[in-house]
Amino acid sequence: MIIVIHCKDHIGLVAAISNVLAIHQLNIVSMREHVDVQENRFYVRLQVDQTADEDTLHEELQNVLPAGAMITINPLPHKKIVVLVTKEYHCLADILIRNYFGTLGAAVLCVIGNHDHLGDICNRFDIPFYAVSHEQKTKAEFEQQVINTISNYEPDYIVLAKFMRILSPDFVARFSTKLINIHHSFLPAFIGANPYKQAFERGVKLIGATAHFVTNDLDEGPIIAQQIIPVNHTLTAADMMKAGKEIETSVLAKALRLVFEDRVFVYKNKTVVFE
Repeated sequence: MIIVIHCKDHIGLVAAISNVLAIHQLNIVSMREHVDVQENRFYVRLQVDQTADEDTLHEELQNVLPAGAMITINPLPHKKIVVLVTKEYHCLADILIRNYFGTLGAAVLCVIGNHDHLGDICNRFDIPFYAVSHEQKTKAEFEQQVINTISNYEPDYIVLAKFMRILSPDFVARFSTKLINIHHSFLPAFIGANPYKQAFERGVKLIGATAHFVTNDLDEGPIIAQQIIPVNHTLTAADMMKAGKEIETSVLAKALRLVFEDRVFVYKNKTVVFE
C-alpha cells in the first residue's frame, strides 16, 4: 500500500501519521519526507507492507493532519495516458516499446498527432492513432477536436512527446497538472523553438533536456527531471540535435516513471521529487 500526503507543516506530523498506521498494524517499509521551510509545506510518501480499509484510514489520517491536507491512499498502480505527437518519433517509440513490454508503468490508450507521420508505428504496436490536423482550422477548433478525442479515453495524464504546438490557456486549464512535456533544452535556457540552433549559435558547452508539467507560461512549468551532456566546438547544430534526442528520450522516460510511481508533488511552480 502506498500513501502520499501533502499538507501544511506542523510539529509532530511524522509521529501522528506513524501512530495512526501503528493502530492499524501497518508496518512502514519505506518513508520519504520533506519540509519546505519557506512555504511551510510537508510532503511524505510511505509504503507499508499490509493493507487496511482505505476509507477508515483516510478519515483517521485526516483527523490528525492540518486542515486541507491532501491524502492519497493506494493510488492506481497502473496509470492511463494519451500521447500527443507531431512528426518526431524518438520519444514516442520509446514509450510504445516500454508499453509493449509492460515496463512503462502506464497503459497507452491512444496517440494523437497533428500530422499523420507516426500512424504507422502506432499501428505496429496496436495502439489507436488519431490524426487531427491543425491546418485550415482555428486554434480553438483544433484543440476542441483534440479534447473530444481525449475525452473518449479519460486518461490520468497526457504526454506531449515532441508535440510541437503551443497550447491555449483554456486547454491547459482543462488538464491542469495532467500535461507532461519534454523540452529539448536545459530550462530555463533556450525556451521555445530551435533550441539546438540557439545553443550552437551561443557556443554552449553543455546541452540538455527538461521534462516538466505544462502551464500557461511557455516552457516554464514545474520541472520533473533534467539531464545534460558536454559538447564542444566540433559539434554542428545537427550533431547537437542528434545527441539531444537521446537525452530527451532518457529524461522523459525518467520523468514518467517518477510521476507514475507517485513520487512527484507539485506546489505552485515547483516540484518535490522522491527518487
